[in-house]
Amino acid sequence: MDRLEETIAVLDRLIAFPTVSCDSNSECIDWIAEYLGRLGAKCTLTSDTPGKANLFATLGPDVAGGVILSGHTDVVPVVGQNWASDPFQLRRENGILYGRGTCDMKGFIAAALVTAKYCARQGLHRPLHLAFTYDEEIGCLGARVLVDEMIKSGVQPAACIIGEPTSMGIIEAHKGCCEYSYEFKGLEGHSSLPDLGVNALEYASRYVARLMELRAALPDRAPEGCRFDPPHSTLQITGLRSGIAHNVIPALAQVDWEMRPVQESDRAYIRAAIAEYVTTVLRPQMQAANSACDITEVFASEVDGLEPDPGSEAIRIVRFLTGANETGVVSFGTEAGLFQKAGISSVICGPGSIEQAHKPDEFVSEEQLNTCLKMLAKLGETLT
Repeated sequence: MDRLEETIAVLDRLIAFPTVSCDSNSECIDWIAEYLGRLGAKCTLTSDTPGKANLFATLGPDVAGGVILSGHTDVVPVVGQNWASDPFQLRRENGILYGRGTCDMKGFIAAALVTAKYCARQGLHRPLHLAFTYDEEIGCLGARVLVDEMIKSGVQPAACIIGEPTSMGIIEAHKGCCEYSYEFKGLEGHSSLPDLGVNALEYASRYVARLMELRAALPDRAPEGCRFDPPHSTLQITGLRSGIAHNVIPALAQVDWEMRPVQESDRAYIRAAIAEYVTTVLRPQMQAANSACDITEVFASEVDGLEPDPGSEAIRIVRFLTGANETGVVSFGTEAGLFQKAGISSVICGPGSIEQAHKPDEFVSEEQLNTCLKMLAKLGETLT
């Protein structure tokens, strides 16, 4: 059996684990750990969530350097999607491999596992690390735990390749993804007696208006020569919920918003400015009417962007492995920024297209998998 056929067989097994983010990924991680354990890998499991686990595995000598191959094991739901076949059973048809997670991103994980098998047989002079996480799709939650534990353990990889679907293009940067929800607690009352109530919806609306004012400044903050489309950070109001009847002053309201920063300074600017408005204007006015009123953050998820690095070791490595020189940027988020923030040079390069991710009949082509395998085989040669 050649490497492609072995990879398809491993992918078939991985797809059979329905690792939707709302469910457990433990069986999948246990299977991968057993696979790598048979190869002699040192495996470490980490978690801060029951039923979920990350796996960090190392093949080769216990020395600094080497390369991480990283991927998330969770997938998005299939509920309400019209699939032509069982999404958790791999379907092979005319060189195309269908199934939930085939391109996002169990195809890369399968290729990494098969590569690890050949590397173990040949012997490694530099370490090959494999990092597989949970809950990337809902905020890169598992990767935060994995990276923190990796730092504590003293592991010092030279670079990290995150195999998100890029059609095997080299991606050097992506925007961050920050999501927030704020709850406004007012005082319910009859609409005919407005002075006896505190209208949570009205305060929430003023909060939204301030966010939109701040958003207007973002285009002027775009870094010179920024390659993103659009080239500046973006901010969107994504939810405003309140009210129970026309004649009742709303006691509760919730605002949801998100931003995609191209640089950390934009995130800090927006967060500081809106916090100041809440602290110095909105909250004092609400509490002057009733001391029990308040504004609280009820949800926050901040996924770091991958910022361009002119001296990136990871990009140098992948350019050598693929023979390509061009690099690109994407707007979707990944775990790459977390590795970069930890001081590990990072790049995104993997099989399949993001256009196929999260859709019914998600797929990756055998051609893309084969291209990925060739890249990883060359990596193995450099480490042995």
